[in-house]
Amino acid sequence: MYELCGFLLGLLFGSFLNVCISRLPAHESIASPRSRCPHCGHTIRWYDNIPLLSWLLLRARCRDCEARISWRYPAVELAIGIWFALAANQVFALELAKVSRLSGPTTIEYVGVIAFAILGFLLIGLMVMDWQTQRLPDAFTLTGIAIGFVLTCVQAFFLAPGQGDIKIDTTHQLRMSSPGSFASQGNVFMTGTEAMIWGRILAICGAALLLFTISAIYKALRKRDGMGVGDIKLLAMIAAFLGFGESLFALFIGVVTAGFYGTILLARRRASSQTRLPFGSFLAAGGLFAALRGPELIAWYTGLLH
Repeated sequence: MYELCGFLLGLLFGSFLNVCISRLPAHESIASPRSRCPHCGHTIRWYDNIPLLSWLLLRARCRDCEARISWRYPAVELAIGIWFALAANQVFALELAKVSRLSGPTTIEYVGVIAFAILGFLLIGLMVMDWQTQRLPDAFTLTGIAIGFVLTCVQAFFLAPGQGDIKIDTTHQLRMSSPGSFASQGNVFMTGTEAMIWGRILAICGAALLLFTISAIYKALRKRDGMGVGDIKLLAMIAAFLGFGESLFALFIGVVTAGFYGTILLARRRASSQTRLPFGSFLAAGGLFAALRGPELIAWYTGLLH
């Protein structure tokens, strides 16, 4: 039931995301007018706008002009439905954990699930928009950075006393404590709240600066732009939700998959060295993978280094 409710809710958000994908790159309002056929301009009836079901019943054609309806619409709805079902599964796991421990799930964990759902919504939308138009609207990237940071602040606010504190070497007994700490033990360098908030600020700035530096070096060497500012904002948004390590992992996945795709195009002679690739789409896909499996794979990799 958790996954089913999450899936149905995701279908609704997926339908709204299709509106954003169609209108935001063209700087159109997502509030008005109502959804309409892009070919004949007729307003879509409510019973022709049911996620997935209407597309199947209409056999992928407009009721008025018989023009084909792109498969992108049900694909986006299905993708968001699956992503929200995964988020609902995390909620179920938290509720199930009540049975095996004395205290129930914390607010931090529930906020993490909300962040997971929102990040998937934003990344799937940006992935499709960049693939179709090679544009990454600020309405998604900059708003996403703000949402990710606010959710981090909410999680930091609910940290337990002493949780996540950064301490110096206790053997030196330096009398340092952070303002606002609950207990002055003489060795607290930074409270968990401060560490989480400042760490996320540094992650956002570090991710943006990294990609900006790469872009600047490429432009200096090749005398042309190799990466858009939207890609920099996108990586910063991923860092706002996941942190610096996971954003680097998303960048790695994006670079590898984009390079592989570009190699295929070159081998089939469908592209040249001057062809522009929608790198934001690959970076967004890397962000989705990082949100799903990033922490486990990073922990496995760092374990190999010890």
